[in-house]
Amino acid sequence: MPIETTPVFATRGAEPAPDAEMVAVPFGPGPALAAAPWLESPVPVEALLAHYEAKGEPGEVVEVPTARDGGVRRVLLYGTGDGSADALRKAGAAVARRAKGRASLSVVVPAEGEAAALAEGALLASYTFTIGNGRTKPVREIVFLGGDERDLRSGEAAARATALARDLVNTPSSVKTPAWLAEQAKAVAADAGLGVRVWEEPELGEFGGIRAVGQGSISPPCLIRLSYTPEDPHAHVVLAGKGITFDSGGLSLKPTEGMKAMKTDMAGGAAVIAVMSALAAFEVPVRVTGLVACAENSISGSAQRVGDVITQYGGRTVEVLNTDAEGRLVLADALAYADAELDPDVMIDIATLTGAAKVALGQSLGAVYATDESLAAALIDAGEAGGERLWRMPLVEDYRTMLDSDVADLANVDKEKSGAAGSIAAALFLREFTGGRPWAHLDIAGPARSGSDEGELTKGGTGFGVRLLLRYLAGFAAARPSAAGR
Repeated sequence: MPIETTPVFATRGAEPAPDAEMVAVPFGPGPALAAAPWLESPVPVEALLAHYEAKGEPGEVVEVPTARDGGVRRVLLYGTGDGSADALRKAGAAVARRAKGRASLSVVVPAEGEAAALAEGALLASYTFTIGNGRTKPVREIVFLGGDERDLRSGEAAARATALARDLVNTPSSVKTPAWLAEQAKAVAADAGLGVRVWEEPELGEFGGIRAVGQGSISPPCLIRLSYTPEDPHAHVVLAGKGITFDSGGLSLKPTEGMKAMKTDMAGGAAVIAVMSALAAFEVPVRVTGLVACAENSISGSAQRVGDVITQYGGRTVEVLNTDAEGRLVLADALAYADAELDPDVMIDIATLTGAAKVALGQSLGAVYATDESLAAALIDAGEAGGERLWRMPLVEDYRTMLDSDVADLANVDKEKSGAAGSIAAALFLREFTGGRPWAHLDIAGPARSGSDEGELTKGGTGFGVRLLLRYLAGFAAARPSAAGR
């Protein structure tokens, strides 16, 4: 569900309301407490921090009870570390979690540091997704005292976009069919002033990958296109997201444990929809087209078989040696369509594509493959700044022969079935459909999901990729790819 916590932005130097029940005040290494002349602690604050051996690290919270009219005020002294975006994001999350179930929290914004990250962390840590009333409600209101309102609102916009992606990811697949996801995209387009088109089953004739993956399900596949065009755009970027609304593996059936998280296999598509929703708020200076290739990978008498040969958009033939390697088939159609029909300057796809990426990098890092050096560097920098880290992976040319097929242009997995370099093989497969344009592939199989509430993450879908792509697109003019990628 959308973030329920309401942010309120007060003027610089404002004091908390006399009846404020909970107030958070920053302190840094030293520790050095922010100016708070209204804070009347029964014990000198510096002595209290020394008693608790507080170091001012981000996420560190020391609670101080103080008197207020008619009761007790809880003051949370929160560490800000070095004041970096990562530190303040963690600090904001820590105080928001301490305020769960309360009516209001007032947060004194540090005089220095990235206020946007503080708001982002506080609001994302307040995110919940429940069906029923099983979890503690988040704090209803956070009043930010001081700080630059424009920065704080930027953090709010990033948090709300990320929360949208989380909502889409966390929705059960009993609800989340391809048609349902298309309806959500249409609603986003209406709210954000985007152009929208949806190719439904009768119109998907040329999109052989999308059709093949979805043909075993009673819920028909579709392709979603969202379009954003600012005044005098500097360039055109296409974002393509994997929208597999549930992945059973098809006839190459997953074990039960492997299916438990598969309602989240459309996290890349969710990220694309969420990014598109916030482009105007971030004043993105480039034209952006978002493509989400949607299907349910199911089993039935009509499901695609191992050994089938399909024809992707544009005419390339693919031998399907594993029906559980379906994400690359739907993305290949989207990338080939973008290359042939949209003439983009840059193509970026994002997907929970391979377990191999999670094995290699764990749950904290996304893998990035790219054909353009400046594109890779800009995405990595955007990820570092936004708290969504990427690690550059190699496109090993020697491995391309793994995808040779005896009966088609290529196979969808390693024909030797060695299981080696699975994430690289998937990236090399996708590269075949990019037309030599500057392209990057984000494999987010690890960081797209969280098993617990930690920092700004909440259990379930994380919305990984939304913030880094928004940062990348907002700063595109300063990081345009070179022609070398073509």
